[in-house]
Amino acid sequence: MEFVKRKLTFISISVISVILFIGCAGKKPMEQLSLEERFKRGHEYLDKEKYYNAQQEFQIIVLSGSHTDLGDDAQFYLAETYFKNKEYILAISEYERLTRKMKYSEYVEKARWRICEAYVKDSPNYYHDQTSTDKALQKLQEFIDEYPNSEFSDDAKDTIQKLRNKLAEKVYHSGELYIKLHAFDSAIIAFQDLLDRYYDTDVAEKAYVGIVQSYAKMNDAENANKYLNDNSDKIKSTESKQKVQNYLNSIVEINDE
Repeated sequence: MEFVKRKLTFISISVISVILFIGCAGKKPMEQLSLEERFKRGHEYLDKEKYYNAQQEFQIIVLSGSHTDLGDDAQFYLAETYFKNKEYILAISEYERLTRKMKYSEYVEKARWRICEAYVKDSPNYYHDQTSTDKALQKLQEFIDEYPNSEFSDDAKDTIQKLRNKLAEKVYHSGELYIKLHAFDSAIIAFQDLLDRYYDTDVAEKAYVGIVQSYAKMNDAENANKYLNDNSDKIKSTESKQKVQNYLNSIVEINDE
């Protein structure tokens, strides 16, 4: 019985040894790949959306070949693997490493643009915390200032406008909430804050209407009419004009009663 146990143990050790040998033998050619071969392999993985494998290849080049001609290439594409895998915070970190350590790389401008894109993609819907949105706006403006003639400058300007619309939407819904809570003075303050900060957005017209609505809810015909007279040129759409008129009519009806 003891002999059988020893034999089984010997067989188990032998099998494990073979597996380890095969494993090591299989890895050896990989370890001997040149940086160029690893870079090519990394690109192949990236094209096939095998982001983790691509990260490993590019990371090896970054760690052992940052001083070579492939150093900045590998750093950029390492960041790209995170970006395309929607790991935006990690992507930002890798892009920023390139812009800090390889300032004269041909990839710097594209990396700066990718940082903007990553913050934008990490920006949540308007009803969530907008820290990433504020950061995206900052980075986009810096990019425009730094690269006014960039092929991405028009996209950057359009994106800024979209983000400002989103931030304005958040403030507008705060005003709406105050109206629902019958806190009409607070609603007016919120809508005016929107107009002060986001006057050039698509939401601005709704804020003007919201202020008239708030005065109407307070049955304050004098301020409602005065505000409308001062800002009638800002309320342009037929729908908005009709809403304003309805709010004014509601004041008249209440007073008539």
